[in-house]
Amino acid sequence: MSRQIELGKVRNIGIMAHIDAGKTTLTERILYYTGVSHKIGEVHDGKAQMDWMKQEQERGITITSAATTCFWNKHRINIIDTPGHVDFTVEVERSLRILDGSVALFCAVGGVEPQSETVWRQSDKYNVPKIAFINKMDRPGADFFGVIKNIEVDLGANVIPLQVPIGAEENFRGIIDLIEMKAYIYDDESLGKNFHIEDIPDDYSDIAKKYHHIMVEKAVELDDRLMERYLEDEEKIAKEELIAAIRLGTVKNLIVPALCGSAFRNKGVQRLLDAVTLYLPSPLDQPLVEGKDPKDPEKSLVRKVDDNAPFSGLAFKVQTDPHMGKLVYFRVYSGSLSAGSYIYNVTKDKKERVGRILQMHANERENRPQIYAGDIAAAIGLDHTVTGDTLADENHPVLLEAIEFPAPVLSISVHPESRADQDKISKALMKLSEEDPTFTVHTDEETEETIISGMGELHLEIIVDRMKHEFNVQALVGRPKVAYKETILSTVKQEYKHIKQTGGRGQYGHVVLHLSPALAGSGFEFENSIVGGRIPKEYIPAVEKGVILAMQKGVMAGFPVVDVKVELLDGSYHDVDSSELAFKLAAAECFKKAFLKAAPVLLEPQMSIEVVTPDEYVGAIVGNICSRRGKVLGIDTKANQQIISAEAPLSEMFGYATALRSLSSGRATYSMHFERYVEVPSVIADAVIEERKTSKK
Repeated sequence: MSRQIELGKVRNIGIMAHIDAGKTTLTERILYYTGVSHKIGEVHDGKAQMDWMKQEQERGITITSAATTCFWNKHRINIIDTPGHVDFTVEVERSLRILDGSVALFCAVGGVEPQSETVWRQSDKYNVPKIAFINKMDRPGADFFGVIKNIEVDLGANVIPLQVPIGAEENFRGIIDLIEMKAYIYDDESLGKNFHIEDIPDDYSDIAKKYHHIMVEKAVELDDRLMERYLEDEEKIAKEELIAAIRLGTVKNLIVPALCGSAFRNKGVQRLLDAVTLYLPSPLDQPLVEGKDPKDPEKSLVRKVDDNAPFSGLAFKVQTDPHMGKLVYFRVYSGSLSAGSYIYNVTKDKKERVGRILQMHANERENRPQIYAGDIAAAIGLDHTVTGDTLADENHPVLLEAIEFPAPVLSISVHPESRADQDKISKALMKLSEEDPTFTVHTDEETEETIISGMGELHLEIIVDRMKHEFNVQALVGRPKVAYKETILSTVKQEYKHIKQTGGRGQYGHVVLHLSPALAGSGFEFENSIVGGRIPKEYIPAVEKGVILAMQKGVMAGFPVVDVKVELLDGSYHDVDSSELAFKLAAAECFKKAFLKAAPVLLEPQMSIEVVTPDEYVGAIVGNICSRRGKVLGIDTKANQQIISAEAPLSEMFGYATALRSLSSGRATYSMHFERYVEVPSVIADAVIEERKTSKK
């Protein structure tokens, strides 16, 4: 069976934006116009098709990225709907990794908001070409040209408007297409579904000419041949040549075409779909796919984006489906894959059988017998595969670059309300941690509590909510706890002998360790400087294991130790009494003694905060941040709003959403994400250590 749509007509796109910019509404409109859905769902009714999880419908936010396929102008468009909330940054990150292009959505009133800036930077990291769509042109305060300037200044983008709006706020009635130089007027009776094309109104003639000239000027800069013709006569450049030049610049990520509309009023959505097919790249426009040889990580391998090349793909999302079990979403980079065939998970070194292949439409699905290069689909039957794993042809394995995820910074304890829930809770948590790499589960050995960790309060709140509704598990939840860490500030040399004489064989291990601080974020480094066989080679790994064990359990207060370099300088052994266990115990004890002498300190997660507020609340909000051990880094003005940038420790930010609501009468919004680990002031560190010791008794 051959592919349905040729590769050059496939578009894998994401829609990325700040929370509440209208992302899901826009996706709903796209599904409506492309015939996937026959009625329009609204986010505020809880009927949006892409937001199918109960929590999404209740909260009106998109949590998981759902993959949907639709068709427009004989093109197949695979859309990944991504969340705008910073707690779900992992969803954005993993979606961008497998996209070819993106629609960056901006609110015509809010412009470049904190989270739209974050996702923009994430998309630049993966070099994803973008089209900007300025939405909500019908809202009071809408300012198309102001937002264009915002994008240029705040995001450093080379924006090229392809349209200008006709009217704004309640008078927004259409757009001027600067390539066609025609006006598209939307008919309000049909909710904007019908439109008619007419000549540009006289009062818009000057602005249309001005921006047409800017557009042509920016487009010809990308093509020397066109530039020469432009210098002779601007009118000589044909419409098709302009489109080709803009497409080339977009694909190379040199320019960002900008369009406008109102998704809620159905204005401008069809033209956006046209722009997606005209300007965003197909899988063929991407460079060759690079990976490593799993047998020799130094050796690079490439895969051609071609149906006949050996199969390679990347799993970018795992979802638990109540009826079908585990769904693994993956992007095919090369080759083709049939349902019922075997595939090799290169990351896990395991062979897996692909039971069924599904083309997803939100939570509806269509069986596909085969999928091809450039496709995005979900598979059933891949038991060992998790997010970031490479899937490949067993005879031609290649290891693609995995997706990196941040470590969780906040923990809570959960335990079942009844004994009957005990089994259900561990199954539910296992499935949820498979889905989300930034969510981890472990058992505290001393208290025997189940501890779940995530990226923030909202993240963990939704995990607990999902346990309740999807898995019918009633759980009691403890107070949130910050993921503190321990480290040292000075260097120290320490010797320790582990000697135990019992009846029969004894234990003997003797080590001399040198501890020194490592660079922040570098973790742990172990160096063996033993010479002349003072400790036999076979015991060296046991020394490292002993140190790692002590680091995991912590020394001051039982928090993991980070950013330490340990050098094994010297030691001795006994022919009969030495063993791996003896050296492991010697190293662990030696490390603990050294650590306490090397100026140990506690580290805590420092969060980056951005608050958007009307003028009158700035003083109260700044005062509140300072009272939380925070420091304000700057205050900017944007579109009648003040943007406060600050940093504060996570431990002081619990319940901030409620506090901010009452300080600003519900008119301020904020976003917060993990920035780095910083030293805890000694007075607070003492209190944390004391509390930790008390809780363990």
